[in-house]
Amino acid sequence: MSLQFLADGLFAGALIGLGAVGLTLTYSILRFSNFTHGDFISWGAYLALGVVSALTGWIGPAARFMPFSFGWPLIVGGLFAMALTGLLALALDAALFKPLRRTGHGIVMVIASFGASLALRAMLEFLFTSEPAYFSRAIQIAIPIGFGIRVTPDQAAMMGLALVVVIAMHLLLTRTHIGRSMRAVSENPALARVVGIDVAAVIRATWLIGGALACVSGIMLGLTVQIRPQMGFDLLLPLFAAAILGGIGSVWGAIIGGLIVGIAEAGAVQVIGSEYRSAVAFVLLIAMLLVRPRGLFGVREG
Repeated sequence: MSLQFLADGLFAGALIGLGAVGLTLTYSILRFSNFTHGDFISWGAYLALGVVSALTGWIGPAARFMPFSFGWPLIVGGLFAMALTGLLALALDAALFKPLRRTGHGIVMVIASFGASLALRAMLEFLFTSEPAYFSRAIQIAIPIGFGIRVTPDQAAMMGLALVVVIAMHLLLTRTHIGRSMRAVSENPALARVVGIDVAAVIRATWLIGGALACVSGIMLGLTVQIRPQMGFDLLLPLFAAAILGGIGSVWGAIIGGLIVGIAEAGAVQVIGSEYRSAVAFVLLIAMLLVRPRGLFGVREG
């Protein structure tokens, strides 16, 4: 068996893990499964593409950073898209989820998020059609790194980006006031409110951060594969599998869970064929729920 699946799995796992971080934060703080998170991935990719296209139309094509397929317009566009995707998530919360939180029924929030997911996806198809789009059509030559493994420069750059984002998230949650407040609300919202933590501000920060992380995942996927309205929806099952596998509320758990899911899916392609790839995340999800429902790094409740 070629070891190429390890490189492919690590890249896919980093992408899934970043998306799962936002999902696990949303679940641990807001206490519901957010189906719109996959669509934030798609919206983030399209928003970044829109900013890049606008910059290119304004100043003309920019020289790319050799040997990568992108230049500074994608970096600027990515930063703008992260902010816009976070604001989109915040606006959706204000318009839909905030009024529903007063009901106190989690199942209502889940159903509402499923409906909002359908609406967001349909809006993307209406605005951009279902035809695939690309950040760049430049051909990437995979570089051998030993042991029969080859990676493209874009994949290496995106892995570096994933590492930077994960470290930044770790520092945010452990070294900043808002990060410690998020952890407190995740543990006990009522007690956090009693000790003076602004829970509403924590919820707003959660949506902003979750949307921004989803955008990064979308850019990673769009740069190395293609951009489609369905791309985020197709990632939903691996995202949930990674979040549950790592343990709800654990950032590092979500990343490690994403890597496990990514490598398992890539290995399945080598062993049993690509048609069963999507089943791997489902099997891992069910196995973890049966064997260790709190996940690898989750804390036992009660």
